[in-house]
Amino acid sequence: MAATKSTKLEREYVIPLRSQWLRVPQYERTGRAIKAIKKFIAKHMKVPERDLQKVKLDVYFNNELWFRGRASPPHKIKVKAIKDGDTVNVTFVETPQY
Repeated sequence: MAATKSTKLEREYVIPLRSQWLRVPQYERTGRAIKAIKKFIAKHMKVPERDLQKVKLDVYFNNELWFRGRASPPHKIKVKAIKDGDTVNVTFVETPQY
């Protein structure tokens, strides 16, 4: 039998969000930013069929995006994406101080 190797792919990205959330009303901005992050990660980490269900955001990462409210998400964000099999987990590169 051939030995199967467990491949973990880890990359860091700076994702520009402003161009995405400016296209929607103010009350939908953070939701659009989250969808933009998932689409960006699915594209760049080569998720099969670009299935957004396989891109998982960390709880603290999600809370940080929603911390400023639904109308004012960050303009860009630096993330670390770790691909294990077909799923990709997204976290901060550096954890916030607060």
